[in-house]
Amino acid sequence: MGMTPEVTTYSIQEVAKAAGTTSRTLRHYQDIGLLEPSRTGHNGYRYYDDEALLRLQRILLLRQLGLGLREIHKVLEGTRDTTAALRGHLELLLQERDRLEKQIASVKTTIDKTERGEQLVAEEMFDGFDHTQYKEEVEERWGKDAYAKGDRWWRGMSDAERTSWREHSQQLMSGWVAAGQSGMAADSDEAQALAQRQFDWLASANGGQEVSFGYFTGLGEMYVADPRFSANYGGEQGAAFVRDAMKVYADRHLA
Repeated sequence: MGMTPEVTTYSIQEVAKAAGTTSRTLRHYQDIGLLEPSRTGHNGYRYYDDEALLRLQRILLLRQLGLGLREIHKVLEGTRDTTAALRGHLELLLQERDRLEKQIASVKTTIDKTERGEQLVAEEMFDGFDHTQYKEEVEERWGKDAYAKGDRWWRGMSDAERTSWREHSQQLMSGWVAAGQSGMAADSDEAQALAQRQFDWLASANGGQEVSFGYFTGLGEMYVADPRFSANYGGEQGAAFVRDAMKVYADRHLA
């Protein structure tokens, strides 16, 4: 009667090195019932045979495809089809792609407008900026006709007028940033001169509009609360200076 051939096994360190993973990961797989060692030595060391290595190979492949450990466990135990699991994961990936594309577009817009020194407000409908994604926000903040009115105003300007508007916006923005960094008081003559320019700038938008106390101070608050705006003023601290100066101006002239 022949002897049963000895099964070759590999230590947890050998498996981890060969598979490009870690011993800690393999121990975690055991803890959650995903991959059991073939045997455990008297010293507590874990060993894996060829069958365990094949199972680990499937685990790592499914991990590379993006499946979570819970889904992988279902696949390996036969309670869920591999294709069905991957279809579910694909749907999540597509949703994540859409979210990332929106974030990328938003960040690109912020970078572009910040580098040009332009201020992102509802009334500015600059070329290359997909203002349609903010349609609901504009209508909620400023009324149903604000979006359409701002769009008509911007598109109705000549190239020279748009260039002049951009240059004026950049100069005003640079003035605010410099003033904020200088440490001047919000109620100083210099800060209030900037607030007057801010008021005139807003009033000239859309071909001329009424700038009320609530509108003016509300924009000031939004400059601080919304990172898209505060970035244009040198960050939250700079935006807070603009807000305070605008509030002083509104109290003196618009209340």
